[in-house]
Amino acid sequence: MNKIGKIGFLGGGRIAQAMAKGFISAGLTKAEALIASVHPADTLSLESFQQLGVETIVKNDPVVNSSDIVFVSVKPQVVPEVLTEVKPISDNKLFISVAMGITIKTLEQNLSPKARVIRVMPNTPAVVQSGCSVFVRGSKATEQDAKNTQSLLEAIGTCEEVGEYLLDPITALSGSGPAYVFVMIEALADGAVRMGLPRDMAYRLASQTVMGSGHLVRDSKEHPGVLKDNVTSPAGSTAFGLKHLEDKGFRSTVAGAVEEATLRCRQISGAA
Repeated sequence: MNKIGKIGFLGGGRIAQAMAKGFISAGLTKAEALIASVHPADTLSLESFQQLGVETIVKNDPVVNSSDIVFVSVKPQVVPEVLTEVKPISDNKLFISVAMGITIKTLEQNLSPKARVIRVMPNTPAVVQSGCSVFVRGSKATEQDAKNTQSLLEAIGTCEEVGEYLLDPITALSGSGPAYVFVMIEALADGAVRMGLPRDMAYRLASQTVMGSGHLVRDSKEHPGVLKDNVTSPAGSTAFGLKHLEDKGFRSTVAGAVEEATLRCRQISGAA
């Protein structure tokens, strides 16, 4: 069944867990074809992988030795250290990094010249198989590597290939974006609660409204402005609500958040 080969994870955080769960659920692989190295103090990650039936260890070398594809899912600040550790055994392996701010150049410099590298930017909705991921090929990554990466990432949501120069604004948009949306859901619910809705109902309705609106933009291919106009009747409640948002600078504030996050990503990438 598994044409992709054995998959290993260096690091066992939430994104790694989400990917493992997605790969298994999509039928791309079985739990016994996965292996993960987890810090011994991270008991929650250890238990999560074990519940999936994935072999979990505390050392990195066995993960690389036994895997065809290795996901680099440790914290960005320890990526160079971890890659240097496994460099002697990294020949002819595909390393897929989900570490924010770690460039293709940095990844390739810390691995064997015979290793292949792909850089990925996922986001946290991958935990519920609704992620939004992009990837960048390294200099030695093959067409098959790209196809395998696409298949794996589509198991946890959507995926597309981009140029590395786009990763900072993409990180600011889809990587940080869930936080902006969570604040919006919270704010929508707060307003509804002030007007009399029970809190749990307000959260349910707000989250479904945001999710459905996103699907409508994506699947209808209509411009968001057209869809907004379709909801806005002359002198209606939506028109008055939108005027309030515009008066308070909603549009420029959200756009500004993406711009500020992009600049911070560039700082982090430069420091890395």
